[in-house]
Amino acid sequence: MSFLKFQGVGITALSGAVPRTVIDNYKYTQYFPEDQVREVVDKVGIYERRFADEKTCSSDLCFAAAEKLIADNGIDRSEIDLLIFISQTPDYRMPATSVLLQERLDLPNSTIAFDINLGCSAFIYGLSVAYSFMQCNNLRKALVLDGETRSKVYSPKDRRSAFLFGDGGVAALIERDEKFGTSFFSLNSDGSRGDLIKINAGGYRMPSSVETLKEKVVDEYGNIRSEEQGYMNGSDVFNFVIREIPRDIKKIVEWSGVDIQELDYYVFHQANNFINSYLAKKLKLDTTKIPSTIAKYGNTSSVSVPLTIVDQLKDNLSGKKQLMLSAFGVGMTWATAIVSFVDCRISDIVEV
Repeated sequence: MSFLKFQGVGITALSGAVPRTVIDNYKYTQYFPEDQVREVVDKVGIYERRFADEKTCSSDLCFAAAEKLIADNGIDRSEIDLLIFISQTPDYRMPATSVLLQERLDLPNSTIAFDINLGCSAFIYGLSVAYSFMQCNNLRKALVLDGETRSKVYSPKDRRSAFLFGDGGVAALIERDEKFGTSFFSLNSDGSRGDLIKINAGGYRMPSSVETLKEKVVDEYGNIRSEEQGYMNGSDVFNFVIREIPRDIKKIVEWSGVDIQELDYYVFHQANNFINSYLAKKLKLDTTKIPSTIAKYGNTSSVSVPLTIVDQLKDNLSGKKQLMLSAFGVGMTWATAIVSFVDCRISDIVEV
């Protein structure tokens, strides 16, 4: 297990952006009977989602969030020395979307820019990378941009995933200041479970072709998708989560010496209500300290943890607060962090 510790680095500002198109899950009945839709929606607890239109990419959501953050906080763009873009739905296979955002945001050519392709745990991974750069180098400000348009990845004809995923983007400003104290990270991976959540085709192992784009019935229940649309083995993912995530949280709590009951908030990946309720019960957590955006945004992959902070904790992070962040997903990878927020400035969410 990989534990990381950082001193005097933290998030000083956060902003978020979501598409303006709201999907009412109860009315998402084009391919399924209304009674089946209601059963699925009630079970997962996702009632609304946001879908980007065909011309809007993850980078557009992140650009809007970043512009809002920069404007609200009067940030000098020339002081942003690092830009990390997190996404599995980038603009292109090449070049890296981060580099395009560097130019679009009018950041200096001296800005370090690169992408992270990981999945639902990626915001926590990305934070650890940004914290590491800020800890070890003479950098002034870092911008972590995290965006996903998962609505473009999954088939609306596959009931197992059609009602789960939504789109969003966030921007986080990272700076050095001793007021943040010590942050703790636990990062983990298990590639033997790589088939649990996957898109088979469209890469270089199985390049795009006429065959990979064809929709096919994939199981005895009549679910339909192509090889270039995502699939998820929900039951195996659930079994993985209930085994690994409580274990990881207990280990980082023990290693850090932090009293888990004294933490101000616990922000979990927004996969579904049942998983997060199970984690709260298993770890004996105060449920009033667990913000949730599952009902209104669905599963936005790596964006879900920071978007939940922006949406639910905007007026609750004055002074010093200590948060636990926990996420899991594609890979499989999972990550837990204990980080301090000190007078974090959170912007209103913008619609794109």
